[in-house]
Amino acid sequence: MVIKELFIKVIEDTHPIMLRGCLSELLALDGKIAALEQQLRELCKALPAYQALLTVPGFGPIIAAALVSEIGRGEQFANGRQFAAWNGLVPRQHSSGGKSVLMGITKNGGRELRTLLIHGARAVLRFAQRRHDALGHWLRGLIERRGKHKAVVALANKLARIGWKVLRDETPFIAGKSNLAA
Repeated sequence: MVIKELFIKVIEDTHPIMLRGCLSELLALDGKIAALEQQLRELCKALPAYQALLTVPGFGPIIAAALVSEIGRGEQFANGRQFAAWNGLVPRQHSSGGKSVLMGITKNGGRELRTLLIHGARAVLRFAQRRHDALGHWLRGLIERRGKHKAVVALANKLARIGWKVLRDETPFIAGKSNLAA
């Protein structure tokens, strides 16, 4: 809130005539965004599928709502890998003569959901050094081997698979339970 108030003061002090209309529009949009976020939080409290999704690291109300709106219960996918592939979070393959080459992600499926999952993974990655569980250990090793950017996409892939499983079964994510990423 301090930054917002400082921003308002700077605009009013420097450009009172030119930007006052823009400032009022920005404040109105800020109020609408806050109201929508509150509605999403209330929705997440009311439905068990949303509550289960919120237990997954990197998932918040926006990602949970986007996932449920895109795939429902996720019954159209046989497993989490199919969901991750549909969403474009798996490497593109080029195989010839028995030699398989993995390239960048395929970018299939919904761009918005994929972007949200990658942002959620980025948030988890920021605190990877503090995690002392299997996920934190895996992330630190992956960062050392492949770098942060590839680790973010690999984590988004893993979180998408976990999110699919949690959504399908409506069971909360339990860290350390290996059968969730099926």
